[in-house]
Amino acid sequence: MKLYNSYSQKIEPLKPIQDNKISMYVCGPTVYNYPHIGNARPIVVFDTLKKALQVQGYNVTFVSNYTDVDDKIINAAIENNVSEKEITDKYIKAYNEVRTGLHADLPDVAPRVTETMDKIISFIEELIQKGAAYQVDGDVYFRIESDPIYGELSHQKMDDLMVGARIDENSKKENPLDFTLWKQTDKGIQWDSPWSKGRPGWHTECVVMIQDVFKTDLIDIHGGGLDLKFPHHENEMAQCQACNHTRLANTWVHNGMINIDGTKMSKSLGNVRWAKDLIAQFGGNVVRWVMISVQYRALMNLTDEVFDVAIKELNKIQNAYKQACLQMELANIQRGNQLDDDLWKSFIDALNDDLNTPNAITTVLDTVKSINQNIRKRPVDFDQITKLVYTLERELYVLGIEFEPLKLTEQDKEMYTAWRKAVKEKDFITADQYRLTLQEKGII
Repeated sequence: MKLYNSYSQKIEPLKPIQDNKISMYVCGPTVYNYPHIGNARPIVVFDTLKKALQVQGYNVTFVSNYTDVDDKIINAAIENNVSEKEITDKYIKAYNEVRTGLHADLPDVAPRVTETMDKIISFIEELIQKGAAYQVDGDVYFRIESDPIYGELSHQKMDDLMVGARIDENSKKENPLDFTLWKQTDKGIQWDSPWSKGRPGWHTECVVMIQDVFKTDLIDIHGGGLDLKFPHHENEMAQCQACNHTRLANTWVHNGMINIDGTKMSKSLGNVRWAKDLIAQFGGNVVRWVMISVQYRALMNLTDEVFDVAIKELNKIQNAYKQACLQMELANIQRGNQLDDDLWKSFIDALNDDLNTPNAITTVLDTVKSINQNIRKRPVDFDQITKLVYTLERELYVLGIEFEPLKLTEQDKEMYTAWRKAVKEKDFITADQYRLTLQEKGII
């Protein structure tokens, strides 16, 4: 597997820290509203990456957090006159419904900030002790100058960042770029700390959760949307660098953003598309197919046309799959577990080339073409068909596309045989009766 590493700006071989094991952490959502379609893209990207690694024998531990303390959450709780936990529980449930609606696996571990608070406070104390952080009037800030490589992940120079920094004359910070680790507040949910009653800054939580879950300060893959690269991931890396002298992850993977009809999605423009609505309208297969039809680092533009194309391609795949299953069921052929080596290699090679899902889709369509050719052959070569069907099923599994395999009862087989006999004898009234029943059952 080769992946584009945002840190090095190169496509590099993925070299696991431990043999055949991959530690992967993806920044999760701040849960104060329903997930929009932009939130859904990393769900699909990193679930596909995980499955692509797993089918090649890697033991992947996949972790994604929930940020369940934030000003937006507190404001939503106040506005609705409920607790912050009621808000976050509601939207964590909604997020997981989107995840399963897109046929993505739930994370192996899904830590919450509110359940990691003691460790976050201890980590901030350690940063202060090492001179990488300082407190002022109950607030704690990270000292950017304690990290000599600050800006290396986002490839920005400190001087350039300083020019663009907002200067606040009343700021307590030593440097305008210093960021908050702990915020003193009397609004909303709070925790006691050595500095004040308050809550943590956003950038610290993931570092602590990674160390807490993986029991290490260096993992294989850290992922998220491109919008997180700076400042969030840069600030995560800075803290880990200051405290543990590591970059937190060997490979930093960022998925591209989403436009709607050529325009950036934003609440101010009123073009936000909620993931749950698109799943309800098109189904998880179609939404996921649209997501993987573009290479994960590229900008994705959602239009009516891309959904139409996805529907047509998936119908083509499903029809071929159904026809192959039908022929196997009628002939009482057992399902196989052998792959077509050439097609499978082509599929895996595409995924190993920086998760090139468009090329992987090309191989899926090649598999479908081969299935259609083989089910028309006489006599039917069921050894080859079973290989092709199993290959298609494995390809679709990795890409997160789910079709129910066709299963026939003995009664179904008799009805199908009777329908074909009626057609052959030109008994169209009887044939139509059988055909309607078979269609209702989804057999033809």
